[in-house]
Amino acid sequence: MTIGSSLSEDLRQRYHRRSFKPRVGDSVKIVRGEFKDIEGKVTKVFPARGKVTVEGVTREKIKGGSSPVPIDCSKVVITSLALDDETRKGRLQEAE
Repeated sequence: MTIGSSLSEDLRQRYHRRSFKPRVGDSVKIVRGEFKDIEGKVTKVFPARGKVTVEGVTREKIKGGSSPVPIDCSKVVITSLALDDETRKGRLQEAE
């Protein structure tokens, strides 16, 4: 399964790409579902399931406490990319 999330309008114009794989540290905005319009950073990526967890998006457990809710990658829009990886920078430079 391949995962990918849409890029925001300004990132699309800057990098000439429609979508990109989300990574830990990217800022995203949830655009569908129960947690719509919540913005936060990606805290964990599940590539096999095609899901990410976003900071601040949690569900209360029955016994108390909270757990992060996995959100489908197609339901988030990347608003800011984490460019600390040289390979990722290179991939984006190819598209320009």
